[in-house]
This record gives sequence, C-alpha cells and structure tokens, in this order.
Amino acid sequence: MEYTVQKLAQLSGVSSRTLRYYDEIGLLKPARINTSGYRIYGRKEVDLLQNILFYRELDLKLDVIKDLIHHPDFDPVNALKQHYLQLMIKRDRLNQIMKTLEKTLKSYEGGNEMTDKEKFAGFKEQLITENEQKYGKEIREKYGDEEVEMSNAKLKGMSEEDFKTMKSLENEIFALLEEASSIDNPKSDVAMELAKKHKEWLMFSWTNYSQEAHANLVEMYVQDERFTAYYEQKVKGGATLLRDAVLNYLQNHNRALPATS
Repeated sequence: MEYTVQKLAQLSGVSSRTLRYYDEIGLLKPARINTSGYRIYGRKEVDLLQNILFYRELDLKLDVIKDLIHHPDFDPVNALKQHYLQLMIKRDRLNQIMKTLEKTLKSYEGGNEMTDKEKFAGFKEQLITENEQKYGKEIREKYGDEEVEMSNAKLKGMSEEDFKTMKSLENEIFALLEEASSIDNPKSDVAMELAKKHKEWLMFSWTNYSQEAHANLVEMYVQDERFTAYYEQKVKGGATLLRDAVLNYLQNHNRALPATS
C-alpha cells in the first residue's frame, strides 16, 4: 500500500511537517514523487519510519539515526530485536526507579524511614541491570564472571557521595568529549583530560586497573555498535574520539601501547 504525506502522518502520528523535514535532511525519503508533485511512501519507507520512531524513543539524535538506518549493513530484523531489548531495559529502569519512589513516599507519609543507602539502592541496581542486559555477555567473555561480579559488588556498596561523584564525572566526560570534538585532535590537552576523567570514572566500578584493559575497553566502544551509539548520541564520532584520546593518553605512560594520529 502507498501513502501520501498526509495519510502517512495520520497512520503514524508523525506530523506532515516532520515527515517533510525528514525528507529534507535525507533521513526518510519518499519512494517517489507522483505526477502531481506529491511525496509517495511505500512499505519500505513505512518500515523505516517505524525504526526511526523506535530510535527516537531511545533518545538518539536524528543524525545518528540516519547513519544507522542508511548504513550498508543495516539489518531491520536485528534492529527490531535491539529496539525490543533496549525498551525492556528502559522499562525495567523506570520500574526500579518507581519502586524507590514508592518507598520514599511511604517514608514521608509516616511509614518506615528509608536509610540513605536505600534511597540510592534502586538507582545502583538499575545501573547494574542495564549494564548486564546491554553488555553483560561481551563484558563477561572479555573479563570473566568473577571480575564482573566483583565490579557489581563494588557498585552496590558505593556510598551516596561516590554515586553522585560518578554520575557527575559521566556528565563531565560528555562535556569534554564535545569540547575535544570541536578541536578534533586526540592528542590535545582537552583530549588528555577526557582520557584521564574516563579512567577516574572507570575506577568507581573496576576493582583493578590496567592500561591494557582500558585500551581493550575503548576499542570495544568502536567495534560494538551499542557502545558506539551510546557515545554517538551526544557527539558524532564520539566513540572513536574517546578511543583515540585514551590510547594517546596511555601511550604517554607506556610506550608499548599503540598510539593513534
């Protein structure tokens, strides 16, 4: 079945203006333009629009979505499986936060008082669950079950102050990543500060640190599309820039590690 802009807008709930904008930026082009000058969309475009909406639910930027769905290796079936997994993670995260919120409300309304540890337990459990569902298989294969369990235990035992510091560092890393991107030099002072902060952030969950493990991790950021998408949602080319910054940072401390230009 074929649709005009107006009919596809009615079907999808996306405004006609948005569909025209998607066409202008090359995100979703119509299958053809008919003799009357109307944009015509077919089954392929409907399916692509569905994928775009799923990616939007995951808060990805339009330029990132464009790169994903128009990549030569884009697999719509695998994409739908990943959407389903990511939305389950999002649902579980919200459920965990809601449970903590319910306990907090009961505490304020005269129920059992929550300890400071309980107030942040839900957020830490959510973080662990999300990491396990997203990256657990790959991380366990690379570092082993024992190392992962020790890391999870460290996160669970984290103090409120450390948890806040870790989240603050994460925001700082993204800010530095944006600044480093504008400079476009993985050896710049900003890039070195980015790598240093990334190491500090890792140590909130890592029980042991090694330069080799750090190098392997940032390489996985580039090789695994899920990690890449996480950094790309903030900065285009962010995963590659972070990897190059870290490798150059490590190179300054160990000549045996590879550096990048």
